[in-house]
This record gives sequence, structure tokens and C-alpha cells, in this order.
Amino acid sequence: MPKTTPWDVLRVGDKQPTVFPDALVTEEPIEISLDGTPIAVLMRTPGDDEELVAGFAITEGIVLGPAEIERVAPIGDNQGRYELVLAGGVSVDPEQFRRNLFASSSCGVCGKASIDALRVAAPPLPQGPELAADVLLSLPGAMLEAQETFSVTGGLHAAAAFTATGELVVLREDVGRHNAFDKVVGALIGAAWPPHDLVLVVSGRISFEIVQKAAVAGIPVVCGVSAASSLAVELGEELGLTVIGFLRGRGFNVYSGAGRLEA
Repeated sequence: MPKTTPWDVLRVGDKQPTVFPDALVTEEPIEISLDGTPIAVLMRTPGDDEELVAGFAITEGIVLGPAEIERVAPIGDNQGRYELVLAGGVSVDPEQFRRNLFASSSCGVCGKASIDALRVAAPPLPQGPELAADVLLSLPGAMLEAQETFSVTGGLHAAAAFTATGELVVLREDVGRHNAFDKVVGALIGAAWPPHDLVLVVSGRISFEIVQKAAVAGIPVVCGVSAASSLAVELGEELGLTVIGFLRGRGFNVYSGAGRLEA
């Protein structure tokens, strides 16, 4: 399934309306099963699906880490259906994680019963990394430059993991920012795990679930080019995670975890 879908668009503006070929971000469902039981249906941009499933399993607390995942296997003719296969000796009740509602590309915590249920156990975060302001300010531009599908469509989110010195480790795009985040976590399993010294940048606002996912994965710094929600900031403060918003232009807002910034 391609990441973009061709479509003829009628453009209305100052001049005579014209029809021109355009590219839309593809949005399709993916079903995730555990022990033969469907536990979630996500709306996502196709591509990097195995990483999405693995990252989702980690950030949702289904598994404690990559060692508990044996593989992610396509089901049947692989029309967007995948089985999360756990490592030998690992036992998880699928019903414990089964979502009551499907998750749209932007719904975040759809199907969760309460805020208290969202405060999952997260491992202690490291004191570092030490962050320089000029490096942080360079990250949104570096992320945008690497967004190949966004440059064609202008219609999807991105998440990217950087080192504290500004080197891009991995970037993933998706119609949903939570999916993009999970794809990054899935990719980091084989690239840089554990991610204790990395900085995570998202292309939109910073929600509660983004901070929660970062904490569960062990990522100590989350930056966004837009605002952070009150609950995201409160959780960051509670867990010792650095939350930085409005990272653009010549400045940014530090909502929690300012101790990681260079003096």
C-alpha cells in the first residue's frame, strides 16, 4: 500500500478554477492481534507497519521491552492485519489491553477508561542528556528536511529521534502523530536501544499520551513545534521528563525538566 494516493483536485482562487493532479496522504486501518485476539485497530499511513506494532506494544505497556517481542507477523494476505508474537515464557492477557473503540489517527487515548488508568508504570529516567539551546533550535529544521512524504502532500505528522548533539537517528511519518511516535520507537529497537540519551521531536502539539509513551519507552526529552497540554506538562513534571514546546524560530518554552538544559 503506497503512502500517498493520487487525486484530482479542483483549485478555486483568484484565477479561473482549474483541476490539477494532487497527492493525498493515504489513511488505512491496521489491526493488531495478540494470541489470536484483536486488541486494537489504528488508522495509520501504510509503511513501517512492523515498527508501528512493536512500538505500540512497548509504549502501551503490553510488553516491558524489545526482549519480550519475538516478532511481528503479517496475518493471511497481509491486508493490514498483524500478529504480535511474544517471546517464549512471556504471557499477556489480550483482554487486558483490548481497546473498546478503534483509534483514529488523532484520537490519542480513545477507548481508555480513565486518566488514572493511563498512568502506567514507567522506568526511572536518566538525569541526562545535557541539552544546548542552539542544538535544540536546529532540530525542527532538520526534521522537516527529512520529511519526504510531507514535502509531497503537506498533510501528515512526523516524529524524530535525535542525539543530544543534533544527529538524526530515525524519523518516521504518519497521518497520526501517535503512530509516528510508535514507528520511531519500533525503529529504535534495532538502532539505538535503550533510548535514554535521545531527544524526541514531534511535528505538532505535545499531548498527554505522547509524554506517557516517551516515559514508558525511556525517552527523557520530548520537544514539539507547537504547544503542550496541561496534563502532558503535569505528567512530565511528575516523571522527571523534559517537555519543550513552541520549538521554532529563535526560542522555545521549557515546561518541565529544565535541569537538563546547559547553564
